[in-house]
Amino acid sequence: MAENNLAAAILRAWMHRGWFACLAWPISLIFGALLRVRGLLYRFGILKQESLPVPVIVVGNIFVGGTGKTPFTLWLLAQLKQAGFKPGVISRGYGAERTEPEIVRPNSLAQQVGDEPILIAQQSACPVVVSRNRAAAGRALLAAFPDVNIIIADDGLQHLALARDVEITLFDSRGVGNGWLFPAGPLREPASRRRDLTVANLNPGELISADLPSDTVRMQLNGSRAYQLIDPKQVRELAQLHPTLLVTAAAGIGNPERFFAMLRQYGLTITALPLPDHFDYAINPFANITADMILITEKDAVKCRQLHDLSSDPRLWVVAAEAQIDPAAFDRILKKLTER
Repeated sequence: MAENNLAAAILRAWMHRGWFACLAWPISLIFGALLRVRGLLYRFGILKQESLPVPVIVVGNIFVGGTGKTPFTLWLLAQLKQAGFKPGVISRGYGAERTEPEIVRPNSLAQQVGDEPILIAQQSACPVVVSRNRAAAGRALLAAFPDVNIIIADDGLQHLALARDVEITLFDSRGVGNGWLFPAGPLREPASRRRDLTVANLNPGELISADLPSDTVRMQLNGSRAYQLIDPKQVRELAQLHPTLLVTAAAGIGNPERFFAMLRQYGLTITALPLPDHFDYAINPFANITADMILITEKDAVKCRQLHDLSSDPRLWVVAAEAQIDPAAFDRILKKLTER
């Protein structure tokens, strides 16, 4: 796909300070100046922050694109519930059509509330509300679910209108790229931006980038098995798939190569099909593909289930990826909450 090839080319350019980055560098200085002015306006109260009556944990990234926020959010929700909290989630809801806050149901439509909020609602059984205005989403969440006593703001680092108690920033093996702000580099904010916890989403064997803090927490996604989209009771271990099986792997996520690399670690020979992040499947990308099995992410499965041609395709298998993180990371989060 031309759009995906262009995005991949830009991302490669952002990993180095080559000619493209240097040409865009003057524009990134303007972008950085605007960020500093905006931050000062909030710091001095010219632009107002709204505080919610319960603690707010923001999970996000400064690297453009996906770095594993949703798996981390699901892990954090499970940890909070185990510790006795009653958590809820607010999100922008990428591509969501409605402007007013909306409660996300497990059977909500992706074009109305976004794919990731549905995935979180399905897997966590926690209340989820989406809105472009995160504070409005928080108010709506607490009004509808008054027992919620802590809120996770999914992908809300740059939404400064909402006050927060803890900020968690995710990276992957790309680190901060060339270290420059958009459009000369991949950063939405400077690499020096404050945060309470830094998490690196890495595959086995990958090292934490030297440009990340020394106390960065390692996260690893374990996706060793897949279930059939049309019949989730059918489960197969990836490492036990027959070597002659023709396998295509498709991913409409921020960093598709991470998904493909994870699959190859189980000995799979795959034909990789990277799709744009939040791909809407308005066109069936598998219609002309020859494959015995097509492996997709859980994020892609949210939309495939809602489309007849895809939901009935027996070749589609969903890789269930679960975040594995040192439990000490949750202790650090609790400590920050106590300090605040």
